[in-house]
Amino acid sequence: MKNRIIEKLFKHVVGFSTVAFLFCGIVFLIVPGAGGAEIVDRIVAVVNDDIISLFEMNQTVKSFTERVKTLDYSAEKKKKILFKIREDVLNRLIDEKLVDQEIKRLRINISGKEVDNAIKRFKETNDFTDKRLKEALERDGISMVEYRKYIRDQILRGKLVNREVQSKIVITKADIEAYYKQHPEEYAGKKKIRLRHIIMRVPSEADKDGRLAVQKKMEMVQKELKAGHPFEKMAKIYSEISGETGGVLGLFELDDLSPQVKKVIKGIIPGEFTDILETEHGYQIFFLEEIINSGGKQVEEVSSEIESKLHKEIINDKYQSWLKDLRKRSHIKIMFNGRLNAD
Repeated sequence: MKNRIIEKLFKHVVGFSTVAFLFCGIVFLIVPGAGGAEIVDRIVAVVNDDIISLFEMNQTVKSFTERVKTLDYSAEKKKKILFKIREDVLNRLIDEKLVDQEIKRLRINISGKEVDNAIKRFKETNDFTDKRLKEALERDGISMVEYRKYIRDQILRGKLVNREVQSKIVITKADIEAYYKQHPEEYAGKKKIRLRHIIMRVPSEADKDGRLAVQKKMEMVQKELKAGHPFEKMAKIYSEISGETGGVLGLFELDDLSPQVKKVIKGIIPGEFTDILETEHGYQIFFLEEIINSGGKQVEEVSSEIESKLHKEIINDKYQSWLKDLRKRSHIKIMFNGRLNAD
């Protein structure tokens, strides 16, 4: 796939790592010039003073077309999928044209040194020599000139987004604290419970009377527990599993338990025991010995992490809003009718 080497490098481009996801997906497949020159046979869209050609769109769609052909779908469903892909690709190309026009309007520039540094970091991170990088590009059908131009374009687009969107985002302490409170499952730590049990097995060959006898015996144990006899002592006497340890089962997270046991455990507090349960293992009574909360973090410890999460969420919304406004201020005419061939 032609975009493989570029996709790897993109994550290491300096200056806009936090907005890398904005140009992921379909846009990654756009490698202008790859595959040689062909005559542009028609225009599919006009974006202010620029055009998008059928050839340009088809070059982008080509990789998706090959993937769709391998899917086990009917011809009609494949046709619908390809139609939607062409629409999405065209919209992405329009967005790219608008962004590139803004770059020119605002006279945003970069030096060759910035491109060199981005490629250098990529090589260092992936243990690539100049020779290995060149070979990888050749396998993907990309020249070094095309490669450098693509990286340059992405850095410029990132700088524009940083200037117009990212620099205007302010995340306050109140925002961080609100997120912390709204996501206790992420920062409150793990809740574990320490359990004991008393179990009496029912022999597989037992008839109705046999099962009833075991149940009656367990009811007698329950009566003794309610009278105040220590659970540990009763387990040592009556439990057929782990009786020697006083019925110790160990530490568990609630999600580790079966739905049946989880339901009854949630209804008691430490120092209490459950009603008699008929489980696949026999008749059981569970004792909740203690609840342990561990690994929790204070808001001060995770402020940077939360700020980064909020930043990513906000920047995507802000970027889409900025792009929508940019479209409103632009002259865009689409001639794509959905029947254009992508081959």
